[in-house]
Amino acid sequence: STGALVAQSGDDQDPGVIRVDDLILGNLGVAPGTPVTVEVVQSLAADRIVVSGPDQVSSVLPPQTVRLALLGKVVCRGDSVSLLQQDVALPEGSSVQLMGQGRLQLQQLFGQAWQGMLLTAVEAPTIPTVVTMTTDVQWAGTGAGASLSPDVATVTPPATGAAVVTTAEAKQLRQLLDVGLDNPDLLTKLGTPPSLGVLVSGPSGCGKNTMVGQVASALGLTVRSVWCPQLAALAPDKAASQIVSLKAAALEDSGAREVLVLDEVEDLAPAEGDAPLGAVLVAAVRELVAAGRAVVALTATPDSVSRDLVGPSMLSHRILIPLPDQPARRTLLGTMTKSVALASDVSLDALAAKTPGFVAADLVALVSAAGQQAAVRERAAPTPSPCVCAADLTAALATVHPSSMDGQLLDPGQVAMSDIGGLTDVKQVLTESVLWPITNPDAFTRLGIAPTHGVLMYGPPGCGKTYLIKALAHDGHANVLSVKGAELMSKWVGESEAGVRELFARARGAAPSLVFLDEVDALAPVRGGGSGDDGVGDRVVAALLTELDGIDQLRGVVVVAATNRPDMIDPALLRPGRLERLLFVPPPDQAARAAIFTSATANTPLDPGVDLAALAARTDGYSGADCASVVRQAALAAMRRSMDAPSVTPADIESALAVVHRSLDPAQVAKLDAFAARR
Repeated sequence: STGALVAQSGDDQDPGVIRVDDLILGNLGVAPGTPVTVEVVQSLAADRIVVSGPDQVSSVLPPQTVRLALLGKVVCRGDSVSLLQQDVALPEGSSVQLMGQGRLQLQQLFGQAWQGMLLTAVEAPTIPTVVTMTTDVQWAGTGAGASLSPDVATVTPPATGAAVVTTAEAKQLRQLLDVGLDNPDLLTKLGTPPSLGVLVSGPSGCGKNTMVGQVASALGLTVRSVWCPQLAALAPDKAASQIVSLKAAALEDSGAREVLVLDEVEDLAPAEGDAPLGAVLVAAVRELVAAGRAVVALTATPDSVSRDLVGPSMLSHRILIPLPDQPARRTLLGTMTKSVALASDVSLDALAAKTPGFVAADLVALVSAAGQQAAVRERAAPTPSPCVCAADLTAALATVHPSSMDGQLLDPGQVAMSDIGGLTDVKQVLTESVLWPITNPDAFTRLGIAPTHGVLMYGPPGCGKTYLIKALAHDGHANVLSVKGAELMSKWVGESEAGVRELFARARGAAPSLVFLDEVDALAPVRGGGSGDDGVGDRVVAALLTELDGIDQLRGVVVVAATNRPDMIDPALLRPGRLERLLFVPPPDQAARAAIFTSATANTPLDPGVDLAALAARTDGYSGADCASVVRQAALAAMRRSMDAPSVTPADIESALAVVHRSLDPAQVAKLDAFAARR
């Protein structure tokens, strides 16, 4: 038997027929059309349920989020339950906002793959009960552990086996907690009383909760975890009471070895605005830290956390978890695929190279989506040994994207430097100024020189500036954050400067990384020009100067800007230490056009009569984009001639030249040539 919510059917429904989904049919163990008995029972709230699921889900998904996904659902022991939230009737104490926060966290952790995930209720009442805000939800295998306030806190007892702590950030946290909890007297003798308040920051899905859990397991600590958005959604008086109760529980046993984890702490103590619970939380954290208790706050946006909560006697230690680089992604993928049947054509090294900007949760979603692809393929064409192949992972990459980059990560595609025709000198300078600092930083250290911080590429439109950046991203295997200058400009006071600071903060966290500022003339015009923007442009230029050569150095970050109006950029940005290398990307000459045509037709079958050298001679004044357009239009002309055309003929080339004309403005090219000569 199982239980479910019931909604009234329409007038067209046949009497004696009940419509249920595949999940309920599976829980009943019956096929469609099977007679069933329906009984109306009293709605009872579940006190506690324990669920199980795939390791890659249970290792990163907090129990609090599972509870939000199951709110209002009817659960029996042994049932399969979906993470898709029900919207028939919300239980008391919940809200649409709270449900939305649960969906957002699932989206950040697993992408779209969470909508198809199923869990199993391994421990639950044998009669149907409803999951509410007071239900204690636990993962199977984490121990029983009752919590004082089950509606806001989850308590995980010490693990029986020590976890392996390998990352530098995890080792730093372990050292802080180990010395502070086990040797407080030693610190006191040294004149440095223990202070166990820690703020751990990093992009959503990077593994902050997992790291704290691993460290606690290694040290044998009990973890009392609170998801702050859930607490902030309560009535202020109830939320304040819960904070006081949590503090009292943490102080109750003077010898307790436990750590209080405040997840997404900015929701309770934001840096801006009136937060009535902020003062209550600050007072509680101060008292806990003063009593020698360990408090670890987690956030993806450290600048959004109240300054009252960060500092001496509070959260005095800060640990930043960066985005995983390629070796780290390879290690994570190896761990996540230990129990996955991989085909021999799967290369985890190649997959790690294709996933810049991916955090741990993105990689979990990627592996899960690849498994879904493999399952669909196997259902259509069963094989003796089902496995996940390279094609499944490639298909998954099309649907799973890096959540931490918020759409700013540049997709390089398959463009390499060797694919770009011409521009030999330009490619050499970019290799030395951009690729070498990213791929060979030790060489600069060994020779005692600092790498170039920034490069400004300028030239006429269509001459390959953006194409070059894609090639750099491909060859450097680096995280490339791309933004157009106008995208950062805002009419609201302070938002443009904040956008600049956030962009560079992401770049530092994603190092080694490359920041590409396209159309930088719109972002950093000459100051004092009287543009009528109420000084926004001047403040943005000041923010850029601060980020480029301010107190916080750009370690492992290279900035490349592009423009076709270099004379419009504030001169202060073009000085040494900033965008110090100015690189003119000229229109292609005849030899460069021949190389562009050769590269553009690499995958296009040509008739023997097509002479690319002669074509290059005829296209004087064409940009690189114009040359590529000629090839594309010629191929379309061949298709119009016949969909079975085997190749592009000279006649097709003539048809393309009649359509595609030179786009370069001679006056603009002359002006840029003059600017380059002055530099």
